[in-house]
Amino acid sequence: MSVFNEYARYYDLLYRDKDYAGETDYVHSIIQRQSPGAKTILNLGCGSGRHDRCLADRGYAVTGVDLSKEMLTSARNAAADNGALEYVLGDVCTVRLDKTFDVVISLFHVMSYQVTNGDMIAAYATAFSHLKPGGFFIFDCWYGPGVLTDRPTVRVKELEDEFITVTRIAQPVIHPNENVVDVNYRVFLRDKASGSVREIHESHRMRYLFHPEVDLMLGLSGFQPQMSEEWLTSAPLSMTSWSALFTAWKPI
Repeated sequence: MSVFNEYARYYDLLYRDKDYAGETDYVHSIIQRQSPGAKTILNLGCGSGRHDRCLADRGYAVTGVDLSKEMLTSARNAAADNGALEYVLGDVCTVRLDKTFDVVISLFHVMSYQVTNGDMIAAYATAFSHLKPGGFFIFDCWYGPGVLTDRPTVRVKELEDEFITVTRIAQPVIHPNENVVDVNYRVFLRDKASGSVREIHESHRMRYLFHPEVDLMLGLSGFQPQMSEEWLTSAPLSMTSWSALFTAWKPI
């Protein structure tokens, strides 16, 4: 069962302040540097499709894959009749579409949800199998040095729309011998019309990654690692980098 089954219903509200357009510009700039002729993109772990719609606005044809039926329903509804967008239900570790793309992306820490070495390598293999020779894989993840320097803490987020108010409490538990953090969410949903309150519990296990293991597992999957940098800032990765971007090339 997808961890996002309940969470998906409130996902876009919780992340409505996320700068999807700015993040897409950043990813677009990387694509233009590394594969300027790219036209087709596979997005592994596409969620509700907001990056996809921004990429379609920039001229790409995007196929999104996600394990959550709820997320894909949201993505399809928002895409309407946009012929540049296609969505497929599937697991990023095992899905095979029998087609290849110029670029494969996986954003918003989808790779950090692959908490075992086996799942990580399988997800990389999925990306590799869907790339044309000479194509690029672009992904972000939690970066180990930054996570261990500025350790996760309890956080509270409150948002509302015309129908509900949402209060989300994130309580992290770090497991240093596994390189994972369990992010335990308590989400309180108040219906504005009735005043009723519902509580939802979610637990998201997130892996933080280190540069040598990323390079090793990419290599085992057939890739040639290309570049790494701090997500959005383009600064070199450091002890203060919580989120990292990596790219890898499928040899011709």
